[in-house]
Amino acid sequence: MPVAKHSDPLHGVTLETVVTSLMNRYGWEELSRRIRIKCFSNDPSIKSSLVFLRRTPWARKKVEDLYIHASHEKA
Repeated sequence: MPVAKHSDPLHGVTLETVVTSLMNRYGWEELSRRIRIKCFSNDPSIKSSLVFLRRTPWARKKVEDLYIHASHEKA
């Protein structure tokens, strides 16, 4: 039986995975330059970023868009 493919590139990817992957790829300094939010520039951590991004839809969208863009660059 064939497995259905999801059209959503974030299907099954947690926000923690997204933030960790971007931090490992770019580092906090570059992330704060690419997406100007304080959780990336002032005492950044995965935990504080997750709290902020879960409460702030516009910022989460920017982070998810960067993750999708970065994952396409690898391929």
